[in-house]
Amino acid sequence: MKNKPSISVVMPTYNAEIYIARAIESILNQTKKDFELIIVDDCSSDKTLSIAKRYVRDDKRIRIFSNKKNLKIAKTLNKAISYAKADIIARMDADDVSDVARLELQYKVLERNPKVAVVGAYMTVINERGKEISKREYPTASNDLKKVIFRYNPFAHPVVMFRKKAYQEFGGYVENIFPVEDLDLWFKIGTKYEFATIPKYLLKYTLYTTSSSHKNLKSIEIRGLKVKLNAIRKLGYKPSIYAVIYNLAEYTTIWFMPSKMRISLFNFLRSRKLI
Repeated sequence: MKNKPSISVVMPTYNAEIYIARAIESILNQTKKDFELIIVDDCSSDKTLSIAKRYVRDDKRIRIFSNKKNLKIAKTLNKAISYAKADIIARMDADDVSDVARLELQYKVLERNPKVAVVGAYMTVINERGKEISKREYPTASNDLKKVIFRYNPFAHPVVMFRKKAYQEFGGYVENIFPVEDLDLWFKIGTKYEFATIPKYLLKYTLYTTSSSHKNLKSIEIRGLKVKLNAIRKLGYKPSIYAVIYNLAEYTTIWFMPSKMRISLFNFLRSRKLI
């Protein structure tokens, strides 16, 4: 690809041989064709890398890189974005499926709204077999997205598109706070730029029943709490009374409520827009 693309799609991969073909094809089938797909494999031990390389032969928009050692998601994302030629970055995971109009719709939002730096979308949650589990919706207006950021992540990370200059301005992803590196970045970007969400289901997100986040929920939520406290102390955020009460309740329950029960409760409340 000689000309600078409009969008750089970054896809970190790790042991995704079952799903990566459909993920790649969902990007190649986009209605907006002016993009590059950057795949960075994080030392997969299965056929993920070899499957991805098959697509390069027929489509030069794909660029593939391999980590020499396992770097985990945040470092791999930072590395992928360092290779990006475009000014606009789209996130994509190797086990998800993007709607064919995703890139076109999100790009138009950024193109028409120079103050917006991050745009998300609704998503459909599916299981490992591709069966729909639930729908996930988010506020659409910037002010509303910034209001909910203390209760839950205002964006589904695998379906965001953002301006590279905003990402660079705030130092990219912090690499040692998995999996809240995205929440930390949104807090920082939100101090200067606007947010947006497209009210359409533009991603099928694969949820694993054996997800590591289920097992490490307590440590994950403590990291998330630290990110929120940092936003208050250093970034000037002022959470609402409701958000403070919610976080106190959330923090208290991590010590006595089983992780699986807490996740089910959160999903129940989110699906009914009670939080």
